[in-house]
Amino acid sequence: MVGTDKFRIAVRRFDPFESAIEKTWEAFCRETGCRLELEVVPMDLHPLYDSLFTEKGLRTGRWDVTFINTDWITEAVENDHIENLSPFIAEQSPDGFPDGWAPSLLGMQEFDGNVYALPLHNGPECLIYRKDLFESFAEKAAFRATCGKELAVPKTWEELEEVARFFQRPGQNLFGTTFAAYPDGHNTVFDFCLQLWTRGGELISDNGQVVLNSQPALEGMQYYRRMLRHTEAIHPDSRKFDSVKAGMAFADGQLAIMVNWFGFASMCEVYPGSKVKGKVEVTHVPYSPGGKSVSLNAYWMYAMSTGCQKKSIAYDFIRFAVSPACDRLLTLEGGIGCRRSTWHDPDVNREVPYYHKLEELHRETRALPRMRNWSAIATIIDQLVLDVINTENTIQEILNNAQLQVETLMEVP
Repeated sequence: MVGTDKFRIAVRRFDPFESAIEKTWEAFCRETGCRLELEVVPMDLHPLYDSLFTEKGLRTGRWDVTFINTDWITEAVENDHIENLSPFIAEQSPDGFPDGWAPSLLGMQEFDGNVYALPLHNGPECLIYRKDLFESFAEKAAFRATCGKELAVPKTWEELEEVARFFQRPGQNLFGTTFAAYPDGHNTVFDFCLQLWTRGGELISDNGQVVLNSQPALEGMQYYRRMLRHTEAIHPDSRKFDSVKAGMAFADGQLAIMVNWFGFASMCEVYPGSKVKGKVEVTHVPYSPGGKSVSLNAYWMYAMSTGCQKKSIAYDFIRFAVSPACDRLLTLEGGIGCRRSTWHDPDVNREVPYYHKLEELHRETRALPRMRNWSAIATIIDQLVLDVINTENTIQEILNNAQLQVETLMEVP
């Protein structure tokens, strides 16, 4: 039985999250006089999902507050795992709510006019690159001699492949690029959607059906297979990387360029172990002919469990944790604050010179669909991508098989 003298928070395992939540709780207790002991339990994605949903940790009150991502929010709301925050907000709203946040960070957690979570940490995905390499006169000359053109930050997927091949230097522990291909039901799914959308494809048809076997999906997965097997362009540990490990490899100076969450660019400026502080820049996700740059909008939020026995304290803490000061604190710890005030904060932008670009990146974001069975669909897409990487089956066959699984899941005749 969970001790009543403890306040338990389930956290996505990530050093900035863990350090920020501890400091936020300490500040909360100083301000409010709360004397509960904080118990933070960091977990990777699969264990976190299992603890919250499979083991019903939110319903039973094992957790008072949880970090929850946009992939899981529909399931959480429709199956009564998290509390409706609207009555609490009506009584005492967070500072600056709702105008303190971009609309793209408030829509996913609203159902029938009710708010079920508040923004904690956002992406979006972007192209992260070593500006010192791209600005180097020596690198420019070498690229011109090798490739017969000027070195430039890639705008297309094909240009990314060429640049990655140029910077692949295992002897220097420098690799061209990476894709976070670890099978956690998230990174591979995000990559599938980015490859699809940036080629002009759609995940959901006009009649509301999930479509996995379109021509843009085929072209995207052909590219993905080639890149994950491209030993002369990609980090050798890519299949072991989730987004966090990929971000850490970049901060360690092992990568020239990658598509990943904005937070891993920011982390390079504030993480004490970073070897690339001051050498990083961000820009738009690459695209292919017929498509355009798209940034995936997925974010983490604070939510209160329906089983929480300390609901008043839980809401007070969430409201405190999303305040301008705590949003800024998370950012300086290496996370990504969600408030506009943080994005344009002069001190933050001195520390992370490209932080203000979040406003621009959010204008071109797209979100994954809000579906009650999205976790099951994501599992099918995850396996689809793994089959693309790990088997010799034709990609069209893989896509058609995944399409049949989705149609069976959705009970389509």
